[in-house]
Amino acid sequence: MRAAPPPLAGGATGADALRPLLNTVLDALRAGAGERGGPLPAGGPEEVARRVDALGEVIPGTGTGAGEALATLVRALAAGAADPAHPLCAAHLHTPPLALAAAADLAASALNPSMDSWDQAPAASALEASVTAALAAEVFPAAERPDALVTTGGTESNQLALLLARERHGPALRTVVGANAHHSLARACWLLGLPAPLVLPTPRGTLDPAAVGTALAALTGPVLVAATAGTTDEGLIDPLGALADVCGARAADFHVDAAYGGPALFSRSRGHLLDGLDRARTVTVDLHKLGWQPAAAGLLAVRDAADLDVLGHTAAYLNAGDDTGAGLPDLLGRSLRTTRRPDVLKTAVTLRALGRDGLGALVDACADLAQDLADLVEKTPGFELRARPTLTTVLFRPSGVPDATVAEIRRTLLAEGRAVLGRAEADGRLWLKATLLNPYATPGDLAQLITLVEGGTPR
Repeated sequence: MRAAPPPLAGGATGADALRPLLNTVLDALRAGAGERGGPLPAGGPEEVARRVDALGEVIPGTGTGAGEALATLVRALAAGAADPAHPLCAAHLHTPPLALAAAADLAASALNPSMDSWDQAPAASALEASVTAALAAEVFPAAERPDALVTTGGTESNQLALLLARERHGPALRTVVGANAHHSLARACWLLGLPAPLVLPTPRGTLDPAAVGTALAALTGPVLVAATAGTTDEGLIDPLGALADVCGARAADFHVDAAYGGPALFSRSRGHLLDGLDRARTVTVDLHKLGWQPAAAGLLAVRDAADLDVLGHTAAYLNAGDDTGAGLPDLLGRSLRTTRRPDVLKTAVTLRALGRDGLGALVDACADLAQDLADLVEKTPGFELRARPTLTTVLFRPSGVPDATVAEIRRTLLAEGRAVLGRAEADGRLWLKATLLNPYATPGDLAQLITLVEGGTPR
């Protein structure tokens, strides 16, 4: 007699099947975090790989069962994780997700709607439409028909923005970016068959509107200027209003990569940093950065929904013309992907639970922490601060040491599992980078970071 298949996550009995498995997962997460004991595992890449290899066969002849597999592998993953919820894990734009968002993501996985046709995702497609419209209105409050697409993050959003511009202007479109721009913009030009971007120097870390105006005056044909609101290395924001003026005067398209800084719109005290954002034609925003969502939770917002019409695509088995004519929503034009998860659910839950004020308070808490760390660096003898932070990124380094020493300090802390700091080049030197995205971090945690770096600095 054939054995019964493993239970499913959905359906009337799905919740009952999940309940004991969730207990196993939660216990394994707790045990793995305790085993790790810090922000990341000690020992470096070889030791971590050895521990994973020691787990045994990946595909055994006879399975070990759900309980053992979950307990073993989840615990191993947690023990070997770089945990963004640890206050000393502060290298990247790698946010600790909110528990409520992770719980919503579980529901999305269990129900498994596929966002490529309405008959696979009836409620999810309606929810996505309402949430994207609301978020687009936050970015473009005065626009008549704003809209937004759900993406996997800034890389996909930037590529979509350039694709829309290419479809408006043709393959001769030139792109102007700053040296501070995200690497995905140059990559998008390559993927889309566009000329390589014209890269302008950013000696002060941000685009100079006058330099952009000079560059535009020397170019012929269609041009898109891509500004940044929250640079990866320093968290800086280009002068959006002035750049919008220059683009308007030269009839250039204006795109803003606000993957990092975009959610500052929810902050009462820092929203002004994004003045001019609404004058862009397209805007990239990531809510898995300053939105505390599990990846992925990206958006591309457009000021005019008509710009998205070029993404329309037909596959008879997903959006036949007579079905669309009969009123079934057409989802294929909402993404370049076909199968995609209902990533909007976790965002919808977060927006409803926290509201604008709650999200803004999280942004402010982390931005305030960055100011506290900058204060601490300035007060600590033997340390140098690159500049006062704009968002939540702080660059600092021990004074009077070569770049090789700065790099070695970072790698030593990684190998020992004691802290995760990033690295960034600015002003011709290498800096340690702290990207503070944990609203539970304390001044004591910041002091510990400084102490750890001090301990690794040669005397």
